[in-house]
Amino acid sequence: MGHPPLEFSDCYGDSPDFRERLKCYELELERTSKFLKDVIKDGNSVINAIKGYSVAVHKFSQTLNVFQFDFIGDSLTDDEINIAESFQEFAGLLQEVEDDRMMLVQNACDLLIKPLEKFRKEQIGVTKERRKKFEKESEKYYSQLDKHLNLSAKKKETQLQEADELLDKERLNFYESSVEYVYQIQQVQDRKKFDVVEPVLAFLHSILTLNNLTVEMTQDFMPYKQELQLSLQNTRNHFESTREEMEELMKRMKHPTQIGKMHGQPTIEGYLYSQEKWALGVSWVKYYCKYHKASKLFVMVPAEPKPATKQGPTELKLKSCFRRKTESIDKRFCFDIETYERNIPVTLQAVSEANRKLWMEAMDGKEPIYHSPIHKQAEMELNEVGFKFVRKCINFVETKGKVTRNLVSFPYYQKCPGDVDFHSSDWDIKTITSAMKFYLRCVPVLLNLVKLIPRRADLDDRLGAIHSLTYKLPEKNREMLSLLIEHLVNVCSNSGDNLMTPSNMGVIFGPTLMRAEEETVAAMLDIKFQNIVVEILIEDYTKVNLKNESSTAPPMPPPRITPRKRQPITISKRTPRVYPAVNYGLLQCTLGMGKVIYTVGG
Repeated sequence: MGHPPLEFSDCYGDSPDFRERLKCYELELERTSKFLKDVIKDGNSVINAIKGYSVAVHKFSQTLNVFQFDFIGDSLTDDEINIAESFQEFAGLLQEVEDDRMMLVQNACDLLIKPLEKFRKEQIGVTKERRKKFEKESEKYYSQLDKHLNLSAKKKETQLQEADELLDKERLNFYESSVEYVYQIQQVQDRKKFDVVEPVLAFLHSILTLNNLTVEMTQDFMPYKQELQLSLQNTRNHFESTREEMEELMKRMKHPTQIGKMHGQPTIEGYLYSQEKWALGVSWVKYYCKYHKASKLFVMVPAEPKPATKQGPTELKLKSCFRRKTESIDKRFCFDIETYERNIPVTLQAVSEANRKLWMEAMDGKEPIYHSPIHKQAEMELNEVGFKFVRKCINFVETKGKVTRNLVSFPYYQKCPGDVDFHSSDWDIKTITSAMKFYLRCVPVLLNLVKLIPRRADLDDRLGAIHSLTYKLPEKNREMLSLLIEHLVNVCSNSGDNLMTPSNMGVIFGPTLMRAEEETVAAMLDIKFQNIVVEILIEDYTKVNLKNESSTAPPMPPPRITPRKRQPITISKRTPRVYPAVNYGLLQCTLGMGKVIYTVGG
């Protein structure tokens, strides 16, 4: 409810009702003054909180910006490049937002605090001064009035006249201060409607403007976020497929026959004890030894060098290696090597019998033994039986994949896989796809093309390299690859329903079509590039044109008009992919009305 207006004429009457109404105005003035004091205090708290938040975010963005990812291997996929650059992108976005926020903080005092403090000082403060003057003049007037009324009528006329003039003067001062006070207090009540609201409105507008800019930045950020999420999902899928392969390799390497075997340049390495003869007897010295098969170089590094001498590695070129007979030496696990540098054999002691066998096998030049469920060489080559089998599997998947029954084992014991009758029994769709994958894993369809493809090249150059290398494959390999990729293109054409995107198919068939020459951790890390090769073959199947009957590669496909979906991304490059991400594990697809199941491991 509003206050009744104060009339200037009421100042002359100075009635109790006038005083009561004036008191209501004074209480409202005190309430407004306290409110402004709280607003200024809380406003400063908000500004300081924004400053503190902005400083913390700036520090957080700087921490993100200086961090650099270190990856295993010498090359990165496009998705890994996106992830490696993500923290710098995050930092740039946060800094852009906080720069705008700091501008708000710098202007906050001018927008909110200073106008409110000015109103309290120039309006409320002046009104309180007028109130003090009014109360002082009122006290003086009524005090003079009491004295004047108590004067005796017997006083001289001149004295009474002087008293009347003094009273009139005090009355005039009182009326003047009363009118000014009434005017000022009503002015404050009217001015606060805009002088108080305007600064708060300006401050709120600046906050909402910043929020609006943040919303716009968020909308601009969403395509980048979606692209990065797909990169993260693809990288997680690659990690899971690599992890399974690496766990299998780790389990095999735990076997005693594998301990000490090294892949790559050093064929084998480990600790050996060398027999060294001195004038006063024989001693056994511990060395860390490496044997390089290609150069037959045997390197011995002292494991416990003497402090007083500088003893470097000893390099010997191997002639031959033979085991020491048990009765010829009192030590166990010994063998001798003959070298070009020394006239007498070097006697070495291994740490166990199994370790000695490994050294003996390596120095005899024996190749590592790889075991495969397919033992005959003819069964590991592409032939008409294999083509017939794969065509039957593809035909079954694309035409009969309507019902998925209980999982059954595929009969590998049959004499000829190409003669398998898929219609004679209720085959499970997952069994068929797993059987086809198993067969393709055992035959070198794509060989090992990954190491021949430039990984740091432009995306079009990478496509050109794959395009050229596929036409260097043997004719049967290219025919099988064309048959399979055409099938995968058909499956991926329904990715909107079955979630089987080229990226997911790459995770499934990359390790199947390309097998490394050696089973090492480095080879496991190359699986992600194998996946990308298959993905590119599916996405650009028409450009690669695997069905070309000529043995020579057709002309290079023209560069893309639009950038490829898997190019490195930044906030300024936002081309969202059309393929949804799927969870790793059981990747299933529905082709037409049929249900097709491809799994990474099976």
